[in-house]
Amino acid sequence: MSAFIQQLPALVGVVIGAIGSYLAIARGDRIRFHRERSARWEERRLAIYAEYARALKQSVTLAYRIAAHLGIDPHPHPLSPEEAASQLAEATDARDPAGEALLMLGSTGVVDKAREWVVAVMDMERFLRDGTPEPEIWATLMTRQRAAREAYYAAVRRDLGLPPGHSAEWSLPASS
Repeated sequence: MSAFIQQLPALVGVVIGAIGSYLAIARGDRIRFHRERSARWEERRLAIYAEYARALKQSVTLAYRIAAHLGIDPHPHPLSPEEAASQLAEATDARDPAGEALLMLGSTGVVDKAREWVVAVMDMERFLRDGTPEPEIWATLMTRQRAAREAYYAAVRRDLGLPPGHSAEWSLPASS
């Protein structure tokens, strides 16, 4: 029995080492799992944020083209309201699922800014449907839409921990 007692500290050391090793591995696996899960959700949120922006930007581009047809926007490819009707309906339909995904996975700050942006776009569409082409009002609506878009992108960057980005203000060369 004295041989067993002499080896008992070594046996206890092996058991404690095994338990410690198991706990360290389990903790590392748990940390890795949480990190990977967080990265997956960030990727999904980025995809949803980008899809919402793409869907909304499609509506904005159509609005610019209609406004160009009415003579109040410099877009190089004018489109009559009649020709744009089906495309505008498709763009509006595409916004709904993108908006629902945004509501489901987006942060509160991003969703709030997305709402401001879509309201600005809807105001542009309403203005064009009313058929009173006033360049000053159009310019105000465009400025509001661009500011809302910039605020949306800034909120997305903050939510994803990205550095500030470009304002998307493009200066066009004067036409000769």
